[in-house]
Amino acid sequence: QVQLVESGGGLVQAGGSLRLTCAASGSIGTSITMAWYRQPPGKQRDLVALMISGASANDADSVTGRFTISRDNAKNTVYLQMDSLKPEDSAVYYCNMEFVRFGKHAYWGQGTQVTVSS
Repeated sequence: QVQLVESGGGLVQAGGSLRLTCAASGSIGTSITMAWYRQPPGKQRDLVALMISGASANDADSVTGRFTISRDNAKNTVYLQMDSLKPEDSAVYYCNMEFVRFGKHAYWGQGTQVTVSS
């Protein structure tokens, strides 16, 4: 059983910063990808940033230059540093990880609310 536990969300004023953390535990296997998605109220869940093992990071145009994804493979943890936050960044943020262990498996975190006030 694999669990992803997120932390770091909250309420912040526009222009502020937050750092999200997502840690995986359990029978994990080999990490392939670690990513962050977000879902504003009434809208679809969209990719924010992605890191593929052994490759560089990719992020959505809307967050380029403001958000930074990083990972600690030894801790099976992914981070999202969010700077210069805007009200339109408000959403529930979900981490997603893919591992290979007797096949490829994808897992989601429980979600953490980020609210940016104007």
